[in-house]
Amino acid sequence: MKSGRKNANIDRRSFLTTTGASLLAAAVPAATNAGVPAATPAGPFGVSVSNPASARAKAAPRHKIPIGVFDPVYDKLSLDEMLETMKSLGLEAVEIGTGNYPNNPHCPIDELLEDKAKAKAWKKKSDAKGIPVGTMSFHCNPVHPDAAHANKDAETFKKTVCLAEILDVKVIVGFSGTPGGTPQDTQPNWITYRWPPEYGQMLDWQWKEKLIPYWKEAAKFARSHGVKRLAFEMHPNFCVYNPRTLMTLREAVGEEIGANCDLSHLFWQGCDPVEVIHFLGKHNAIFHAHMKDTVLFPDNVAKYGVLNFGSEKEELPEASATFRAVGYGHSASLWKSVVKSYMDVGYEGILSIENEDPILPGPLGVERAAWVLKNVRAELLAGD
Repeated sequence: MKSGRKNANIDRRSFLTTTGASLLAAAVPAATNAGVPAATPAGPFGVSVSNPASARAKAAPRHKIPIGVFDPVYDKLSLDEMLETMKSLGLEAVEIGTGNYPNNPHCPIDELLEDKAKAKAWKKKSDAKGIPVGTMSFHCNPVHPDAAHANKDAETFKKTVCLAEILDVKVIVGFSGTPGGTPQDTQPNWITYRWPPEYGQMLDWQWKEKLIPYWKEAAKFARSHGVKRLAFEMHPNFCVYNPRTLMTLREAVGEEIGANCDLSHLFWQGCDPVEVIHFLGKHNAIFHAHMKDTVLFPDNVAKYGVLNFGSEKEELPEASATFRAVGYGHSASLWKSVVKSYMDVGYEGILSIENEDPILPGPLGVERAAWVLKNVRAELLAGD
């Protein structure tokens, strides 16, 4: 977005008054906005954007958290083309997909594992651009009830661990996975409610017989290869889908388990993003952060509830929520409080833009999100 770069020096105080709702309206031309429900106002769920850290312990000194991007959004570009694009946007790190759900458009993992010199040369490309590999992502379901599916995903996890060891990447990112509800199931069964009683029995079986045993062994394997941070995205349809389930698995498996704190999956659940970051940060459990927004449409929430997500543009008239680029679901002030919270808890990772916005095409959404994040970060580092 050339106009965004030209106006990079816009007065940030004026910028921070822009709400997610007004940004949404600006992003959708009038002709295509018909039928798209109105966005929720800024600052939902009781978040105080004016003083989000009031009554908290004294914050740690602010530090510059690198802003990067999750690479599937650039799957049509070569590695060199992607790095040039990222450099032009002033991005400072990259999250690389290694297979499974994100695929591996820029990481020929088998080739790199076969030749350590080739792997290190591959990594030097991003280092030379000033865009180091911050994390690698293996998002998958290694406890899937279909053995072939589970084995394929588990193998990609192991390959990702081994490549991380070669490249000295400290964090890898994925999902917890979801097994079936019984030994006879052939498809995963996401259970969030323990009644009627058979659901509670299935939930206990999933955790005790499948999830915890698998990740105990997987964490042991990762530890033996020097990888001590497995960042789980808290995502619907997986056993770890909110901070409580994340901490339950961490307590059962060990401190290798932590969060990929993707707030887009928590906004619609009613979570306060500042509370989430401070809660997980208190336990040193934030290993990675996806930067992606969610807009809620109040009229549809009122009619249909929050379990009514829309992922495609044509679904939006009846959707209660959808993904948006950072700043297009919640105000820049809210995102300033989010970045400040990461600084306050001493988060050591990167802010990785993931764009799945059905209105703004992938690369454009990245550019808009980067502009918001760079502005709010600059505000914070300037002491405001």
